[in-house]
Amino acid sequence: MARAANGTIGLDGKLPWHIPADLKHFKALTMGKPMIMGRKTFESLPGLLPGRRHIVLTRASDWQADGAEIARNPAEALAIAGDGEVAVIGGAEIYGLFKSLATRIELTEVHADYNGDTMIPQFGYNWTETTRLEHPASDASPAFAFVTLRRDL
Repeated sequence: MARAANGTIGLDGKLPWHIPADLKHFKALTMGKPMIMGRKTFESLPGLLPGRRHIVLTRASDWQADGAEIARNPAEALAIAGDGEVAVIGGAEIYGLFKSLATRIELTEVHADYNGDTMIPQFGYNWTETTRLEHPASDASPAFAFVTLRRDL
């Protein structure tokens, strides 16, 4: 997940920033894993992302899309994903549904404020930062950090 300093994660179904290194990082983190996402997140993708399963959590009973495996609730999404690591990739409502089950969050902290229509609050005190890799601003990107947060359930 990528989040701006003010909590913004999206604007009009898109990221409000362009950070090529974050896209590469996302690809590396999700490759070969089932990804759980909401319908809006699925529809915001440029297409099916190669090498990953697309499990879409939606309440719309008639919704379907080529390449999407459909789940109606978090338990069904996890059952479809099967054993092993699962990437929950958004949006905000989906993050909220899975936060209590997660033991690790891979976060890109964007060190700038952005206007947005989708926000994520700070994580609670029970999350511990275990790694941080800072990246300075460039002509094309704001400063950002790749951060790993962990907690015991």
